[in-house]
Amino acid sequence: MSGVPQRTLLLWCPDWPVLAAEIVDGVPATDPVVVLHANRVVACSEQARAEGIRRGLRRREAQGRCPHLTVVDHDPGRDARAFEPVVAAVEEVVAGVEVIRPGACATAARGPSRYLGGEEAAAERIVEHVAQSCAVESQVGIADGVFAAGLAAREGRIVAPGGTREFLAARPVETLGRPALADLLRRLGVRTLGDFAALPAGDVLARFGFDGALAHRLAGGRDDRPLAVRQPPADLIVTADYDEPVDRVDAAAFAARTLAELLHERLAGYGLACTRLGIEAVTAHGQELHRVWRHDGLLTAAAIADRVRWQLDGWLTGSNGRGGTRPARPTAGIVRLRLVPDGVLAQAGLQPGLWGETGAERERAHRALSRVQGILGPEAVVTAVLGGGRSPADQVRLVPWGDERVPARPGPPPLPPASPAAAPPVPAGSVRGVASSRPVPAGSAAAPASGVTPSRPAAGAAPGAASAPVVVPPGGRAGRRAGRGRAMAEPPWPGRIPPPSPAVVLPAPLAADVRDAAGEPVVVSARLAVSAAPARLTVGDGRPAEITGWAGPWPVDERWWAPAEARRRARFQVSLADGAALLLAVEGGQWLVEAIYD
Repeated sequence: MSGVPQRTLLLWCPDWPVLAAEIVDGVPATDPVVVLHANRVVACSEQARAEGIRRGLRRREAQGRCPHLTVVDHDPGRDARAFEPVVAAVEEVVAGVEVIRPGACATAARGPSRYLGGEEAAAERIVEHVAQSCAVESQVGIADGVFAAGLAAREGRIVAPGGTREFLAARPVETLGRPALADLLRRLGVRTLGDFAALPAGDVLARFGFDGALAHRLAGGRDDRPLAVRQPPADLIVTADYDEPVDRVDAAAFAARTLAELLHERLAGYGLACTRLGIEAVTAHGQELHRVWRHDGLLTAAAIADRVRWQLDGWLTGSNGRGGTRPARPTAGIVRLRLVPDGVLAQAGLQPGLWGETGAERERAHRALSRVQGILGPEAVVTAVLGGGRSPADQVRLVPWGDERVPARPGPPPLPPASPAAAPPVPAGSVRGVASSRPVPAGSAAAPASGVTPSRPAAGAAPGAASAPVVVPPGGRAGRRAGRGRAMAEPPWPGRIPPPSPAVVLPAPLAADVRDAAGEPVVVSARLAVSAAPARLTVGDGRPAEITGWAGPWPVDERWWAPAEARRRARFQVSLADGAALLLAVEGGQWLVEAIYD
């Protein structure tokens, strides 16, 4: 650590977390906006600062100063993703860029200053290029070392060589970015970086430790840490231009095979394999076509060629405009074809099946379904993925064939049906749940059995009406003991319908009317008290049907902390005289048919 600090050029984007929220989420940065972390302001827009908001304020205090404040949660991943195009734009002008943090990157100033005509010209060129390429305002600071260059960038200043120590001397100790050390130094009477740098290095090391000694070197302008430059991503895209437009399937197949082999060779040269492939084409009339293919394994050269051929076949033999399910065919042949490896992994090889041909049928089915996708689009072939949720519609997610099969909501496996023999006797005036695909027999009322036990009926409730349930672990004490060794990362989804699931979930619930034996509407109170036993059900404009059995209610109170997204409803299972079994829900006084049991 005895070297001379490197002359450093640092680009800084003011209020970057706010700009990242605007770029990714569309939050207008011209309005009063704050970014919160741990309920404190970590960044704010210029308009918010005009309202008196500063970093470190609590959320309530910030909203008190500006009632119409827009609040955004801190997301480091969002900040990094939004900053990647800025870094790429800087790398188009200079080489050897190090990302300090999202919103700031640095490079050695010697090279840019030599081939761009000086440090000031290099700073102006970089700021202008970032503004034109990314529409982002930035400032550049140049000084000896990364620390001083970061402070100079906040002022858009170029510190003369050898003048870094004087530039830092008048700065407060808080600029070191070490709150605990700064507080201790102030209590000791050391208020500026110049005062701190004047202390003997040995005494600082003995009193403040290694981190204090490193801060002491920074305060004295002796930041000799070398830049850890970023390795630019390899250019893996392959492109082919054709003098004669490709408008025949056989010519497209030949072009696909040649380009696929070129892409595979380029990936193999970097020790990579493709898992997600983007196919782009440009026609002679300037029409641009794009499609992304995903695969649950590694795409070989033959697999890449097949997908490119299928996709070109789908484009060139599309609909002629007279209707049909195929997309419209291009108006001219293809003059440019480009393959983009959108997802790559380190080449590790694939393990074949243990029994040789095991899985061959699955591979043939995969090829057939993938070809259908090439003709009709990725959304034409979908598979269901089960996950967590409180209602049957929430537990199923349809994903295109070949996409990663990740559930939309995490959840535990379905609970086993309750054993009737293990159920305790039902006291008078209470109810018991069932876990069956059919509601309970006629004349009975039931509450959930899947981890839910009914409490005492509410005051004023009708006899046999279910009151608010209490969630308990399934199986009582034995269930609690068995669950101690199970990971608790998956949410329990209280209020979910017990298994088995309905056979048909309606895409849009049907309006229904439920009445009791006296012909009065059945009402569920806020305390889940049912006014009377359901007796007749009318779906839409149909004829009334007799209800022979029912179970419920299963209450759901979701997102109560967000009034605009809050939803409160109760669900029932009912069986009808004609043998049908339905899943009903009542929300805002309106009965709905959500699903049908087999």
